[in-house]
Amino acid sequence: MGYSKMALVTGASSGFGLLTCIELAKSGFSVIATMRDVVNANILMEFAKNHGVEKQLTLHPLDVTEEESISQLKELIDKYESIDVLINNAGYAGAGFVEEIPLSEYRSQFETNVFGAIAVTQTVLPIMRKRRAGKIINVSSISGRVGFPGLSPYNASKYALEGWSESLRLEMKEFGVDVVLVEPGSYQTNIWSKGKQVTEKSMNPDSPYYEMMQNIERHLEAEQSNYGDPNDVAKLIVEIAKSDKTKLRYPIGKGVRVMLALKGVLPWNLWERIVLKQLK
Repeated sequence: MGYSKMALVTGASSGFGLLTCIELAKSGFSVIATMRDVVNANILMEFAKNHGVEKQLTLHPLDVTEEESISQLKELIDKYESIDVLINNAGYAGAGFVEEIPLSEYRSQFETNVFGAIAVTQTVLPIMRKRRAGKIINVSSISGRVGFPGLSPYNASKYALEGWSESLRLEMKEFGVDVVLVEPGSYQTNIWSKGKQVTEKSMNPDSPYYEMMQNIERHLEAEQSNYGDPNDVAKLIVEIAKSDKTKLRYPIGKGVRVMLALKGVLPWNLWERIVLKQLK
């Protein structure tokens, strides 16, 4: 059976990436599911088999931070007549306090969350531009619109992704290529789970920021009952992939729109008091 649309998903071994692959396949897409190590594809393929869509998935190893890996991806893409949708989902969250975070950790955060997305996008842009069609969906975060203490590497990378996506959308409009940002709030796959990478010093009881870090951890743990269903994000991504018309930003999650609206109208002094009060 042939499928008319081809999607490429990065970070497909878990979380939003895994669920998006399944939802895309269920909607009739052929999917190139990429991840750093295809050995980690067991759960993805189990889900695919359960939904009867395993034949629509092509697994491909991809480290978005490695030039050789990006070159191999380009060779793979060149074999296809088209890539209709790119979902830049690969990423992780760096955390800690600025004074204690080595520059190398900031660089690693940007290599994956920003430069990785740029590198993968550059491999598909020539195909989309020549066809004058395509969608690039960048999985951002509410953290790309709202800063939070102890999360500066992740915040900074997502703010950068947002600005880059704005520019890219304006560049590609003339060529019929849509660029979209999906901005999830807190979900079960979010960064304050196993994906979080807190710098070592901020986890040390001797750190001057240790108490604040513990308060942040307690606050986020208390909020877990309000986390949304990550399937909702995957379904939104597929809706965008199939839509004829798109907008730039799609915030999603409990309280996300209210948070963005409040930040947009409240004076900064009042806003920061509200944020910091939650961490006492």
